[in-house]
Amino acid sequence: MRIVIAGGHGQIALRLEGLLRARGDEVAGFIRKPEQSDDLLAAGAQPVVCDLESASVEEVARHLRGADALVFAAGAGPGSGVERKDTVDRGACALCADAAEAAGVRRLIVVSAMGADDEPPQDMDPVFAAYLRAKGAADADVRARAGLDWTVLRPGRLTDDVGTGRVRLAESTGRGAVTRDDVAAVLVALLDEPRTAGRTLELIGGDVPVGEAVQAVVG
Repeated sequence: MRIVIAGGHGQIALRLEGLLRARGDEVAGFIRKPEQSDDLLAAGAQPVVCDLESASVEEVARHLRGADALVFAAGAGPGSGVERKDTVDRGACALCADAAEAAGVRRLIVVSAMGADDEPPQDMDPVFAAYLRAKGAADADVRARAGLDWTVLRPGRLTDDVGTGRVRLAESTGRGAVTRDDVAAVLVALLDEPRTAGRTLELIGGDVPVGEAVQAVVG
């Protein structure tokens, strides 16, 4: 398969790129800065310099043509303010969805956030609240598109621990942590299972092997 990853320099994306290349897939990753290329090349992915905050639908679609799937794993990241939560976590996701439709790439997996459908509590940090609202708006936009075979994945609190290969994956899991390694492994399994299209799934660490966990949600 040929997989394109938006937000290709992120920690989950780099892990995903490595897993996909290790099994022989062709992988490209969108990056904002040319100096980020080395990390993608080390993971076996083709760097594509494309700033999703300023690119046009046509530009992104050009990079997507011929792909089998798009994984949106972009985010404004730590230290960014309210404005960039909207332009990246929401706006770039909508841009990529528009471009996928224009390029004829039906399969789209979005890495979102747990709690994105709920209005944040009033005492929450305003930047994090903006992040959740942006993710929620992006998810709602994607889920309304009949032209895409979308899956929304909402991991719990992310850690850099070594992955266990065992998770809990369901429409509602409750709060919990999950390793970035295991998120990447679940993304691979979702790409391989088209019956997960149209599903919004939460993910935390658990006791079920990744492959079995994905099969359980479609069984």
